[in-house]
Amino acid sequence: MKGLFLDAVDDLADIFQRVIRPDDPPIDVRKQEEVPLDELPAQCAGYDFLFDDHTKMPTETMRRCTGLKHIIFLGTGARSYMHPEELAAIGITVHIIKGYGDTAVAEHTIAMMWAAARELAQMDRDIRAGGWPRTEGRQLTGRTIGLVGFGGIAAEVARIAGGGGMRVLAWNRTPKTVPGVEFVDLDTLLAESHVVSMHLLLTDETRGFLGAERLAKLRPGAILVNTARGALIDEVAMVEALRSGRMAHAALDVFEHEPLPAGHELSRLPNVTLSAHSAFRTPEASEALIRRALDIAKGLAAA
Repeated sequence: MKGLFLDAVDDLADIFQRVIRPDDPPIDVRKQEEVPLDELPAQCAGYDFLFDDHTKMPTETMRRCTGLKHIIFLGTGARSYMHPEELAAIGITVHIIKGYGDTAVAEHTIAMMWAAARELAQMDRDIRAGGWPRTEGRQLTGRTIGLVGFGGIAAEVARIAGGGGMRVLAWNRTPKTVPGVEFVDLDTLLAESHVVSMHLLLTDETRGFLGAERLAKLRPGAILVNTARGALIDEVAMVEALRSGRMAHAALDVFEHEPLPAGHELSRLPNVTLSAHSAFRTPEASEALIRRALDIAKGLAAA
C-alpha cells in the first residue's frame, strides 16, 4: 500500500520527516499550497491513500481518482473540504484525527478570550498608528463562560477557565457529567454567559448553528470566541450583532471562507480579534497530528 502527502506546507514536510519511522508504509511528499481540481486525478494515480491538510476534494472530481481507497484528513474538519458520505459511496473512506491538539486549541481559545476582554488587538493597532489608547478592559474572574459542545478541546478550556476563577457552563448534544462544569440548555447558556465559545464539529446539522435567532439570545455585551469552524456561525448575522453593539466582541480563528478575503467586513470592524486558523499550530500538536496520521496509514497497510 502506497500513500501521498498531497499538500505538505507550513513546515508539515519537515515535521513528517521528524516523526516517520522505518516500518511506516511508503508515502511520497509534495509541498504544494493549492492543488488545481483538474490535476487531482492525475496526482492521485497509483496511490492507495492520501494525507490531506487543506485541499478541497469534491465528490465528482474524486470519482475520477480510480484506485484511491482512503483519505486521511489532518484534523477533524474534513467536511469543510469534502463530503465523507458521498465519498464512501464511491469507495473512498475518509479518516479524521481527533485529540491531537486539544491543549493547543484550548490555550489559543483562552488567549483570544482575554485579548477580546482587554481589547488588546485594538490597542496594538492604535499604538502602531501613533496613538496612545488606554481602554478599560473587563475582568473575567467570577464571570461565566459558556461552551457550546463539549469534547476534548472544551474540556481543556473548562479546566483552564475554571482554574482562572470563571464559572463554566456547557451545552452538549448528549448528556455529560464533568466536575466543575454545569450542563444547561442552550438558551440558558446564551443568556447567562459573558463569553460564549464554540466547540462543535461541523456537520450538515450544525452548519449555521448560531444564526440570527440564537445570536439574539446572547447576553448583551457578550464575547463570542470561535476556534472550531467558521461555518458554525452565520457571518452576516454576527456582523450585524457586532455593529449594533449587542455583541461586544468576536474573537475568531476560523471563517466560512479561508483565507479571509481582503477587505472582508470582519477585518474592518474594531471589535473583532482575528487569527489565521492557527489555534492548533504548536510543535507538540503538529507532531502528534502527523504521527497519528501515519499510525492510521500503518493500520490500513496491515489490514
